[in-house]
Amino acid sequence: MLTDHKLLTLATLPAWRAAQRAAGRRVVVTNGVFDLLHVGHVSYLETARSLGDLLLIGVNGDDSVRQLKGPTRPLNPEADRERILAALECVSAVCIFPEMRAVNFLKVAQPDIYVKGGDYTLDTIDQNERQAVESAGGRIEFIRFVDGKSTTRLVEKMKQ
Repeated sequence: MLTDHKLLTLATLPAWRAAQRAAGRRVVVTNGVFDLLHVGHVSYLETARSLGDLLLIGVNGDDSVRQLKGPTRPLNPEADRERILAALECVSAVCIFPEMRAVNFLKVAQPDIYVKGGDYTLDTIDQNERQAVESAGGRIEFIRFVDGKSTTRLVEKMKQ
């Protein structure tokens, strides 16, 4: 497929990251479930990408999504979510990670900038994630969500 070059694994991520660093590219990283892609996601990802040269997305694997969101999620399997994100122009690479928290993914990704949603602050994000980013010299930015746009809202609307 046209987007295969954007699909990374945790095993291939270190070499990809080293190549970006050697080329002097600033890597922005974010992560999440991205179950049903909606305009809130697209706005968030485009804004994140504008903060650096490349955007890497860590995608929660299916087992971790069930732990985070419950037994009825994800609605789309990890391979589908990964492919959809890779098809977006603003996305440079995508990597699935198995854990509920992105700590290990972030240790490997070593973001120059780690982006989280505006519902977080430096005090409320997972402090192990914060440590992983800051110990590698990265900084954390927060991007405001688009009001009223969420996968949970979409699912609730479909149930009605």
